[in-house]
Amino acid sequence: MDRAPGLSVRLKLTLSYAGFLMLAGILLIVTVGLYLSLQGELFNEAGAVQATPGTMFLKAFAPTAAATMAFLLVFGVLGGWILAGRMLAPLNRITDATRTAATGSLSHRIRLPGRKDEFRELADTFDAMLARLEAHVAEQRRFAANASHELRTPLAISKSLLDVARTDPHHDTGRLIDRLHTVNTRAIDLTEALLLVSRAEQRSFTRQRVDLSLMAEEATETLLPLAEKHGVTIETRGDITPTTGSQALLLQLTTNLVHNAIVHNLPEQGTVWITTEVRPGTVVLTVENTGDHLTPELVPTLTEPFQRGTERIHTDHAGVGLGLAIVKTITQAHDGTLTLTPRPTGGLRVTVELPAQNPRPDSI
Repeated sequence: MDRAPGLSVRLKLTLSYAGFLMLAGILLIVTVGLYLSLQGELFNEAGAVQATPGTMFLKAFAPTAAATMAFLLVFGVLGGWILAGRMLAPLNRITDATRTAATGSLSHRIRLPGRKDEFRELADTFDAMLARLEAHVAEQRRFAANASHELRTPLAISKSLLDVARTDPHHDTGRLIDRLHTVNTRAIDLTEALLLVSRAEQRSFTRQRVDLSLMAEEATETLLPLAEKHGVTIETRGDITPTTGSQALLLQLTTNLVHNAIVHNLPEQGTVWITTEVRPGTVVLTVENTGDHLTPELVPTLTEPFQRGTERIHTDHAGVGLGLAIVKTITQAHDGTLTLTPRPTGGLRVTVELPAQNPRPDSI
């Protein structure tokens, strides 16, 4: 925003300090003068002397008063300038850090020393904001690099298959078409997943009443054939859990969790438990499964894009590496929290906690 030039805050504070000091001095001198004049008049009324001692004292006091006012003016300006500079020094550091951040450097921190006050609270808040921005930018850069790599792989495979078909006219065309279909399907799935992540991050969806228990039932019915193929049993239980958000996104969240629990499970006789419950102010969806033992160090990385927790990533249902990353993004877009915990006996427990539906319809 273009603004007209004006006085600096330091100069405004200096003039304010000096003006207040001058006003206090004037009031003090006027008060003293009035008091002396009143004393002189009372002395004359008593008939002690004919002259007016108060008036004579005021004439003698006037030069001293003028000199005092001049001193107060100079002292107020100089003292106010120094005092305003000391008071505004933290604000100057905050301004410098803001300019540095505006150039794209997010690693700079103010780290303002001293006891807590308004300026230091502002500096700490700004440092926290820079830390979040730096982490977000780094995450986006990693995401872009990983997405580019994941998209490049199917395109490179498609190019290689087409080059082989062009140089070898006797190549099996049916097999080539099947390979191209598989590769292109994976590229399409990855692209749709990336678009879903972008949509959730932008929160460009209409909020409506959603029951997480119904989402769990629908996801279970959809993925039941996959569970039977993998020999996995799905158990669902819980309460009606109303929240507000995008029905499509929350269904995608639930489907991703159930799909992940089925695929990354025991080779035989695995189990998936899906539970919904209501807590004070929130609703909770929990999906846990049997499976391989996961270390506490590995679990936090599972929500990063293109990270997979086990070696079973080459199956037909391995996905594109964005399952839990999409769950995390959708959860954050709905102002919820996502918690991943390794089960002591193997497998993973994933808990999604979302705000409960506001009982007031007009607030949705």
